[in-house]
Amino acid sequence: MANTTRQLADLISIGPAMLRDFEMLGIRSMGQLARQEPRRMYEKLNRKTGQRQDPCVLDTFCAAVAQARNPRLPAEQCEWWYWSRKRRNGQKI
Repeated sequence: MANTTRQLADLISIGPAMLRDFEMLGIRSMGQLARQEPRRMYEKLNRKTGQRQDPCVLDTFCAAVAQARNPRLPAEQCEWWYWSRKRRNGQKI
């Protein structure tokens, strides 16, 4: 039987730069990611890099955490821009 364990790199909207950010934040597994709070991740990354990250990084964190928590997440919610729309519309993300 094939290994069906999801990896961080398998997530939609997650590329090499975001994987490096996860590494910088000490997140190395889907289980660790599922326990995160995206806004705290964003704030911690800002502190670690010494600069304010683009808000789309927060949106991507939201998409990644949502996927880690729910492997059957609707496809639209796996994309970072779904979370951008919510943030720009003043909805809690």
